[in-house]
Amino acid sequence: MFDFIRKHTKVTMGLLFLLIVPSFILFGLDGYNQSKDKAAVVARVDGQDITQTDWDRAHQREVERLRASMPSLDPKLLDSPEAKYATLERLVRDRVLTAAAAKSKLVTSDQRLARDLQENPDIASLRLPDGKLDMDRYRTMLGAQGLSPEMFEANVRADLSSRQVLMGVAGSGFAPKLAADAALNAYFEKREIQLASFPAADYAAKINPTDAELEQFYKANEKLFQAPEQANIEYVILDVDTLKKGITVADADLKAYYDQNAARLSGIEERRASHILIAAAKSAPDADRQKAKAKAAELLAQVKKAPDSFADVARKNSQDPGSAPNGGDLDFFARDAMVKPFSDAAFAMKKGDISDVVESDFGYHIIKLTDIKAPKQRTFEEMKAEIESDVKKQQAQKKFSESAEAFTNGVYEQADSLKPVADRLKLEVKTAANITRQPQPGASGPLANAKFLNAIFSPDAIEKKRNTEAVEAASNLLISGRIVQYTPARTKPLAEVKDDVRQRLVASRGAEEARKDGAAKLAAWKAAPDTATLLPAMVVSRDQLQKLPAKIVETALKTDASTLPVFTGVDLGAQGYAVVKLLKVLPRDPALGPSAKQEQDQYAQWWTAAESLAYYNSLKDRFKTEIRVAKPVSAAADAQAAPETVTR
Repeated sequence: MFDFIRKHTKVTMGLLFLLIVPSFILFGLDGYNQSKDKAAVVARVDGQDITQTDWDRAHQREVERLRASMPSLDPKLLDSPEAKYATLERLVRDRVLTAAAAKSKLVTSDQRLARDLQENPDIASLRLPDGKLDMDRYRTMLGAQGLSPEMFEANVRADLSSRQVLMGVAGSGFAPKLAADAALNAYFEKREIQLASFPAADYAAKINPTDAELEQFYKANEKLFQAPEQANIEYVILDVDTLKKGITVADADLKAYYDQNAARLSGIEERRASHILIAAAKSAPDADRQKAKAKAAELLAQVKKAPDSFADVARKNSQDPGSAPNGGDLDFFARDAMVKPFSDAAFAMKKGDISDVVESDFGYHIIKLTDIKAPKQRTFEEMKAEIESDVKKQQAQKKFSESAEAFTNGVYEQADSLKPVADRLKLEVKTAANITRQPQPGASGPLANAKFLNAIFSPDAIEKKRNTEAVEAASNLLISGRIVQYTPARTKPLAEVKDDVRQRLVASRGAEEARKDGAAKLAAWKAAPDTATLLPAMVVSRDQLQKLPAKIVETALKTDASTLPVFTGVDLGAQGYAVVKLLKVLPRDPALGPSAKQEQDQYAQWWTAAESLAYYNSLKDRFKTEIRVAKPVSAAADAQAAPETVTR
């Protein structure tokens, strides 16, 4: 079918036109909206479905965000069932808070949205020397995330509104000292114990399984010995850096660029000023603002008469606690470092000038310009390499925009080879062997990109070895690939994995023997405590683990201490077994001075977090929240359960 569509594009388009247009006329858009997403529903909040598609997209955005911030992060961690489920829980949480904000009519004003966007460091880095936002770079940055400026700002507004839902609970939490002391004393309580360890490794050393036992274990656990599907591939990349390498720029063009942009390229002008602030919030009553303005006018007249007294007047009268002790000095600053009315005034003054009263959202300022730091004008020769790189990048960006459509169409229209599009756009066809569906450790570039790997291992690419679609792996970066040779997933033969089978079986039986021996000793020592063979006594607590496994310490702290001494057993899973003898319960060392205050504050944070969680859980019930996907069992739990399962 796809072959017919590729070879008869015009005919197909005509047929689709004849089919689609009448259906729009007969049924309207509603029919399409109702059927546009038949993906499985994985969760439901306030009557609204969260589909598998929503979940996949949210997780892909989360993966891209984390990989961008932490390039060395192991991709396997991001693609684990636990990581995916955590994304679903965050998606559900966002929907719950959004629903609560809407029902409570919590909204975010334009002013609050603007302030949040101004404080965003990524957006701040896109500002031009005159303080305006570089809209082209802003759109490019958001486009890499699949967002338009309108979509991004709507998301920020919704997020700010949602935060208000929990703000009342989080902002009002407190913990009385008596309650904090009682909880902290219990949490940091110490216990004196003796210990007997039964390491699985000691028992594993005595186990020598037969070939028949190895084969039985292998057949019962074939999933442990599977080789993943693999592919040898070809791929081509269209990106700005690749195009940049093929661009040459004449010296005359570089000189012309320098002449037009020398001032901008040399750097940003900075100014140094002192100011006197009479504070008056924008939301203050008009009478209070007029009073503050009158006070500023009075001080202006004073410093105009005696300019040298500016610093003394600032120390005595300015209501800016940061600069007043320094005579109002603000040190050097760029234009976009200050609020606009202040910057406009400061950058319009001459050195030594004193401004009129300047109004801002903070109140009323009197500004004295004390110095100007103009950037040093660099010569063409000094800037030639930098300019050449800048010009090449601009031209490569333009060329990318022109070539992207040709690349996208080319890999689709001639789907049985990448060579035609590579020749047309002067790109290199690269190869890679033994690629798997999940990025391998140490992989980088396209071979670590989940979107590209998903495309490579799509049914059409595997079965017909066609080119993938042009995958947008990042901003200004398109990739297409094709499978040259494919090897499906398979269970490795016993002869190939015999050593691994032996290690797993020996470890499993070693852990089982350790548990049996430990449990037998526990029963015997409970019956005859004097016969117990234990290590010397030690004191443990949650902040003094004594290099013991955390599970041993937790068990010791949770053991009923009403009758002492008392024996208890600890199953350590693959590590073996331990017997703990609890001797004494000891109070924690009292915290003094700053430590006591720090502990009190920490407990208050814990208590507030617990209240916020309880409130969120109540919102989940209120909005009939349902997650229809089972929570995955952690790898650690699997590892502990595995020895019991495979040895029975």
